[in-house]
Amino acid sequence: MKLQKIELLKECEYGGCSAKIDPYELSKLLSKVTVPANENVLVGLSTHDDAGVYKLNEETALIMTTDFFPPVVDEPYTFGVIAATNALSDVYAMGGKPLMALNLMHYPGSRLPLEGLQEILRGGQQAIDEAGAFTMGGHTIEDKTPQYGLAVVGVVHPNKIVTNSGARSGQKLILTKPLGVGVMIAGQRLSMTRDQEYKKGVDCMQRLNKYAAQVMCDYAIRGATDVTGFGLVGHGFELAEASDVTIEIDTSQLPVLPGVLQLLDDGCIPGAAFRNIRYVGAALEVNAPLLMSYLAADPQTSGGLLMAVDSDIAEEVCCKIHDAGDISAAIIGEVKEARRDGIKVVLN
Repeated sequence: MKLQKIELLKECEYGGCSAKIDPYELSKLLSKVTVPANENVLVGLSTHDDAGVYKLNEETALIMTTDFFPPVVDEPYTFGVIAATNALSDVYAMGGKPLMALNLMHYPGSRLPLEGLQEILRGGQQAIDEAGAFTMGGHTIEDKTPQYGLAVVGVVHPNKIVTNSGARSGQKLILTKPLGVGVMIAGQRLSMTRDQEYKKGVDCMQRLNKYAAQVMCDYAIRGATDVTGFGLVGHGFELAEASDVTIEIDTSQLPVLPGVLQLLDDGCIPGAAFRNIRYVGAALEVNAPLLMSYLAADPQTSGGLLMAVDSDIAEEVCCKIHDAGDISAAIIGEVKEARRDGIKVVLN
């Protein structure tokens, strides 16, 4: 039976990681929530890392994360792939391997065909299968806005965890996927995005960080994060803060999806980009064109990994990531010592 056409973007105001709560307000709220300490919690809330890590024994630690959001595309199956790929990314950013996943689903079943729900789950299962993980169930509720994602458990050796506190002065920064997803999605809603350029962005969001993460682990890289809703500036700020360093980004080297700079020049700037700039606040120093600061603040959905790599192997690592299939990966800056006036994210 042919599936009735469903246009998911009409069902929500915000899509993907653009739907996150303002990180500035969220950080203030979370600071007032006290969480007990435990010696087995190797990575907790304090560094705003991608996932939590709990040590089971000397050989195994569990990585725990969750992520879900409203649609970024109309097609239910493609939305499922993207949302699951995004949720799995946190495990890869920590140097781990996804093990188990639970589906999390909100769906307006009273208004949309239930076959759409099935297609979202099918798409999610494609990403889970590619990751080599196992679906253990999930939870589905009726809601006016469709939302989908996963709760994921991964595994990592306790001595091989990758964290956003692992960056060191003198290292180079590698970004594995192009920026501009948030701009592209906003442009699609406004009928400003060209079909071929939009397709490239959708394809990018469906690519697992599995392959770049394998290179990261092969080279024993210990400082990284994935770039999602808080943009490159927001997640870069969290990496800099957790590592007590300053990061300098050469905006001329940023990989960018085709058509995105033109969209920005035409005024297509997602509201979340302004929230991300506010989040970084005084720690952000801009010596680059305003257009590039909006690109660096653009909220990414299923974005790439930002790695801090020793300078003597950075070129080699970047080439290996290209060989693994992430052809847009680029060296975009460097890590420096924190300044006397505090850590900084510098856009040059």
